[in-house]
Amino acid sequence: MNSMTGYGRAVAQADGREMTVEVRAVNHRFLDLSLRLPRALNFLESDVRALVGETLRRGHADITLTYRNTRQDARKVQADTALASNYLEALRKLAKKTGVKDDIKVSQLAALPDIVTVLEQEEDQDAVRALMAKALEEALKQVAAMRQTEGKNLQGDLKTILSRVDVRINLMESTAMDMPQKAKERIENRLKELEVQGADESRIAQEAALLADRCAVDEELARLRSHVAQLRQMFDESGDIGRRMDFLVQELNREVNTIASKSQDSALTAIAVELKSDIEKLREQIQNVE
Repeated sequence: MNSMTGYGRAVAQADGREMTVEVRAVNHRFLDLSLRLPRALNFLESDVRALVGETLRRGHADITLTYRNTRQDARKVQADTALASNYLEALRKLAKKTGVKDDIKVSQLAALPDIVTVLEQEEDQDAVRALMAKALEEALKQVAAMRQTEGKNLQGDLKTILSRVDVRINLMESTAMDMPQKAKERIENRLKELEVQGADESRIAQEAALLADRCAVDEELARLRSHVAQLRQMFDESGDIGRRMDFLVQELNREVNTIASKSQDSALTAIAVELKSDIEKLREQIQNVE
């Protein structure tokens, strides 16, 4: 069992290039990826999504790529000679007209707007792609390791809650066993209140049996135990089990609601309320199971 919460960060370097990848993952109903990368690296988006999809099955993941290229050929300095000539001509005319000494130097000319520009050279996509894959794979390993650790913690919490669920199901069963006798006692007490004399005992027993049958929760209790057993079996499974666990928790809640609607006993109703509280805690924890 894995959690959907995880974090990983890795740096890969090669031949004057450096790629940093950071992955933050939290719970989500489906696999939802949010990528942040430099515009020049947009060509990596499909590769990133494919690599992440091989590791993560569910969850929202924020993936950030940071890139540096310190190679000598990474940038090209370019001078606009035509613009420089126009600047120079205009400045000389200004010097002649104002009588100011013409002492223009190349360094001064180069400092004028748009004379010298730095251009980013086109990246070697294959080299950058390989660097990204190396960093991303390492970051995803860290995410997977954290998810596994978080999953073990989740499993411990779920086992504790399911143990309480077992206790309450047993209490429900023992309480439900007394329902036929309690049904008979209610009928007898009602007859006494109405001062009915000489009531047919067989008729009272028949009515009590009918009432008890309408209140029977044996099938619901059996399904509750089955759902709990299936949840426990999933603890040792890998992969995308969160959706199936969530479905079983919904079924647990449905069975408890049915028992509560059938209940003619305040003790049984009280146990159902406590069980619903435990099931809600199960549901909250399972939201983070992958």
